[in-house]
Amino acid sequence: MSEFNIEDLDAVISEAKSSLVQMLALQLKKQLKHGAELAVQLANAERKCRELDARDVNLPKRSVGEVMHMSGFSRDYAEGWCAGNDNAIHEIRAAGIGVKGE
Repeated sequence: MSEFNIEDLDAVISEAKSSLVQMLALQLKKQLKHGAELAVQLANAERKCRELDARDVNLPKRSVGEVMHMSGFSRDYAEGWCAGNDNAIHEIRAAGIGVKGE
C-alpha cells in the first residue's frame, strides 16, 4: 500500500476545490441563462396581455328603426335584437373589454 504525504493530500484537495468551483460556476451560468430566457418569455407575455387589454370590440348600438329597416322584420324582432345587443355590450364592458361603435 502506498503512502500519502501531506503535500500529495494538499494537491488532491486543491484539485478537487478547483473542479468543484468550475462545476458550480458552470451550473450558475446555466441557471442565469435559463432565468434570462424566462424573463424574456415573461416580458413577451406581459406585452401580449397589454395589447389584448388595449383592444376594443366594435359593436355598434342600433335603434329599433335601423334594425327593422336593415332586417325587414317586425318591430318585436327589432326590439328583441336591440335588447340582446344592449345586453352584449353590458356584459362585454363588465368583463373589462372596451366597446366602440356607439
